Amino acid sequence: MGCGASKTQRGKQFQAYHPPEEKVNPNDPKNSETFKYCVYDKCPTFTDKHLSLMSKLIAEHWDTLKDKKTSKGYTLHNCIQTGVQTPHLGVGITAGDDESWEVFKDIMYPIINGWHNGFDPATMDHKSDLDYSKVKLSDEQAKFFDEMVVSTRIRAARNVAGLSLPAGTDAKDRAEVEALLKETFANFAGELKGKYHSLGEMKDELKQKLRSKGMLFQLPKPTNLLTHAGAARDWPNNRGIFLNNDDPDQVTALCWCNEEDHCRIISMQNGGNIKEVFARFCTISAELSKCAKANGTKLMEDKKLGFLGTCPSNLGTGLRASVMIKLPELNKDVPRLEALCEKYDLQPRGSAGEHSAAVGGKWDISNKQRIGFTEVELVQKMIDGVWEIVQEEKKLQAAA
Repeated sequence: MGCGASKTQRGKQFQAYHPPEEKVNPNDPKNSETFKYCVYDKCPTFTDKHLSLMSKLIAEHWDTLKDKKTSKGYTLHNCIQTGVQTPHLGVGITAGDDESWEVFKDIMYPIINGWHNGFDPATMDHKSDLDYSKVKLSDEQAKFFDEMVVSTRIRAARNVAGLSLPAGTDAKDRAEVEALLKETFANFAGELKGKYHSLGEMKDELKQKLRSKGMLFQLPKPTNLLTHAGAARDWPNNRGIFLNNDDPDQVTALCWCNEEDHCRIISMQNGGNIKEVFARFCTISAELSKCAKANGTKLMEDKKLGFLGTCPSNLGTGLRASVMIKLPELNKDVPRLEALCEKYDLQPRGSAGEHSAAVGGKWDISNKQRIGFTEVELVQKMIDGVWEIVQEEKKLQAAA
């Protein structure tokens, strides 16, 4: 959660940054009692603490974009507010609706290019493939994954075309999103059948258990994207989570409603059966698309940018496929593990975040890329890369 947040010292008290060019816009119809959108008299003055791509690129596009807005009223000032007021963010810009990606493409495209290692929407198209049958996992790989992988998780965002995204929504659109998602969840069958829990009505005990397992979105706070983007207005109204089992320990499919995006879909299970987890993920995605079409709309998707959402960091597939894997020997040599992951376009996360060792030798390994590759290709890259890491770990164990 956080639009590509960069590394920062989380222990220090955070103070929002307000440049001299900033003033509250009392006439923005999206304002709530506790949150007001801002306008900037001229391009904001940034500090050396501003790390986002937006802060580095906005000046050259300010004059051509400052007066533009989408048909739903989302402005450039709305787009950049979270990046101005939250200096440590790595991306620093948000979309408030599907039109934002076209209206503000002069700044969005360079940011996408910079964040996604050279994917250039001006000259390149994204491609999608959710045919899980194409993923290859040999019997030998499956055996070792079952032995070494603690759990597997695949997640991505999905948004409904024509309805404002959380950073630019109003109460009407937010309620319409929740109603459509609840209708979708009610039609889930078989292993997907479950229950939607409204965040405002959820008991604290369940919230705490879900959050302890990384299954429920965290509360908005000043250091993440939600607060200063306006995505946390009227919290917790029309937010919630779908679970396919009453027991959180047995959940294999869950969906978030109206956090950073309309819907975050997550497929997960213990062990290393990545193909099974991906198949379930694809089924959830297909059901969301089916319900949207039945209601006369569709999911937000673009030929160049793939699945659209709030933050440029989650475009394309928006997919993060990860395994929690036991690597006791490589855990003793973190730089070696990081180099292996870099070689295979993977991202390792330890117990204390990036560049840290993992408690008990358990590492979260996931695909680094999101756009320019299909979902099938990214899951396959993760499988093949983790397999090579497993081989290295086995060699080290044999030599120990």
